[in-house]
Amino acid sequence: RVFCASLADVFDNAVDPQWRADLFKLIAETPNLDWLLLTKRIGNVRGMLAELAHGNDPDLSLLDMMPLPNVWLGATVVNQEEADRDIPKLLAVPAAKRFLSIEPMLGPMLLQEHALSRIDWVIVGGESGPGARPIHPDWARSIRDQCAAAGVPFLFKQWGEWLPGQNDLPAERVGKKAAGRLLDGRTHDGFPAIQDAKEGTP
Repeated sequence: RVFCASLADVFDNAVDPQWRADLFKLIAETPNLDWLLLTKRIGNVRGMLAELAHGNDPDLSLLDMMPLPNVWLGATVVNQEEADRDIPKLLAVPAAKRFLSIEPMLGPMLLQEHALSRIDWVIVGGESGPGARPIHPDWARSIRDQCAAAGVPFLFKQWGEWLPGQNDLPAERVGKKAAGRLLDGRTHDGFPAIQDAKEGTP
């Protein structure tokens, strides 16, 4: 599996369309690899794919060819407002697998059950860097429990810079390495199995 352009955004308006075309050509030439495309601009995806011709049939756009079997499409959402706005946009793009990256998680979030049932994987993490804000453990627990109820794999990536406080104590800034990634004393490394893919889900 290839997590593509982890420090960039394939669907950013500033990306040269030819670069995007070259990427999808490479994706088509590597069917043995699963390509994870994560974007903060999920609203751009349908239009940008509609503008690209499919390499094997120039009369069809990439959007017409979706879902490509080796493309996982993900959207980043950080709070309830973004979830409400962007999850429907993610679901509107045909994809072999869809995932959410709730990182950094900046507030509590309730995912609609009917929407979560069409998501294949959820990643949650706290914020890192100089201006990092703490994540409340109840926020992460809520997403974990929502995923468990819906049968969706859940991955807790990190606390970020802040270790959550215990027994009503405030969070303590200890640095990303020291804060670690244990949620309620254990790691959560959920990952979608190949046979769990909702291939062809519109």
